[in-house]
Amino acid sequence: MKYIVSRNSNPLNVTRDFDSLFNSLWNNWGLPSTRTPSVDIREDEKAYVLEAELPGFCEKDVDVHVDKHVLKISSIAKAEKENKKEEKDGYNYLIRERSCQAFERSFTLPEGIDEDKITGEFKNGLLTVTIPKVPERQPKKIDVKIK
Repeated sequence: MKYIVSRNSNPLNVTRDFDSLFNSLWNNWGLPSTRTPSVDIREDEKAYVLEAELPGFCEKDVDVHVDKHVLKISSIAKAEKENKKEEKDGYNYLIRERSCQAFERSFTLPEGIDEDKITGEFKNGLLTVTIPKVPERQPKKIDVKIK
């Protein structure tokens, strides 16, 4: 059975664990943490379907592309410069915790998929990428006449 393999498939997510420890000890010090979107991958006889949760992102903020059998999902949004004295609509920010999070996920695709027919849809913060399989070739029967 062939599966899509995550390139960062470490059972111990050191980055997440370190961020969690650091954020709990130091209250994040106003620095953005590195987070990767949660992903579900399912399979049927015709395709693989990858769903990634991307709350707070717009379709234009996300880049999805395939190169050399690797599917890469990343954010292309730039974090706004945070400044406590910055004014917006006549107000001064006293606390500013919201920021754009950059991320990147890569998945090695299995053999037997049709890269040219991969499609994606972004709706309500959920990215759905459909990766169709190439139909299996059935053995061709050849009639042989024996004389």
